[in-house]
Amino acid sequence: MGIEQHHPLAHICVIGSLNIDFVTSTPRCPGPGETLTATSLTVTAGGKGGNQATACGRASFITKEAQNVTVSMLGAVGAGDLHYSTLLKPALEQSGVDTTHIEQYTGIQTGSASIIVEDAAGGENRILFVPGANHAGMMNSAAQIISAVKRQEASPNVVVLQGELPRETTLELLEYFNGGTSSAAHQAQVVFNPAPVFSEGISLSSLKTTAVLIMNETEAVQMSRSIAGLPVSDFNQLTQLNDLQPEKLALQFHDMAHVQIVLITLGARGVYFSTRSGRRGSVRGVCVTKVVDTTAAGDTFVGYFSATLSRFLANGHALEKFDDELERAVSKANAAAAMCVQRKGAMQSIPFAYDVEQNMET
Repeated sequence: MGIEQHHPLAHICVIGSLNIDFVTSTPRCPGPGETLTATSLTVTAGGKGGNQATACGRASFITKEAQNVTVSMLGAVGAGDLHYSTLLKPALEQSGVDTTHIEQYTGIQTGSASIIVEDAAGGENRILFVPGANHAGMMNSAAQIISAVKRQEASPNVVVLQGELPRETTLELLEYFNGGTSSAAHQAQVVFNPAPVFSEGISLSSLKTTAVLIMNETEAVQMSRSIAGLPVSDFNQLTQLNDLQPEKLALQFHDMAHVQIVLITLGARGVYFSTRSGRRGSVRGVCVTKVVDTTAAGDTFVGYFSATLSRFLANGHALEKFDDELERAVSKANAAAAMCVQRKGAMQSIPFAYDVEQNMET
């Protein structure tokens, strides 16, 4: 399988959360009042924004030395945080991510996530998120974020957003980048991964004309309720996931919100894809020998898909023409996510493109 040719205008800006992850592996999760002996504790770089930026960067390495997409990260951390200078920043930069526009704030701690990885449940994880700087300073102001995007040397052609920033900031950013004006900043196509889904939901006006919406099964049902004006909190996971019909959910986003591309990840069952122009289908799941840790699998998928889209758009193609590339892009992103779940950790578990290519060819 070949690598897309590089274009100097391929530039992804990831706007999102930056965390330090404290990951505890345990045979099982303790019950109320119970103390268990866990297997290990590791401190790693993470955050959905940071993970997705890492995935975008690593997806652009066609060789160990050559990168064919520019990737910049826009976020916030606590000033003087040794975890940032010694762990998070180097992890991003070694993955080909520009950290110039990450702001450092005094008196605010860097965001953190306490992650419990349950061995008995096939590496499934439970996460407690402390927003810290992700919900302070610049990250509370869409205007400041937009200004920072404009200050970059080159305008991005893809902007990646998730759900770990303040809700109002995220909604304003969606409306701005989906606005369709002649401003250079508006030329970016939005890849939105609403994870976690805000408890108050996402307004239909903010979501309208989003280029790519990437969700897992739970998020797809929650988001469909949200744009239909139903409470996200009333979501019945057991009942509604058993009755999941991805094709009907995707049509809802196409028809109501005019989303061009809808991707619904289905775990081991693969990925359902659909476009507003009528291309739809599914990519089968990749069989893996052992699932070790699912922490950054979804972020890996988002990053790899975004990198393929950025290269495509940089070559002068319209978004609507991506239909012919869609299945291949989804397959590659799915293959990268499958490699990710076989490794421990968040950022460090994300594979580089040259490894994914080699793995897909064997």
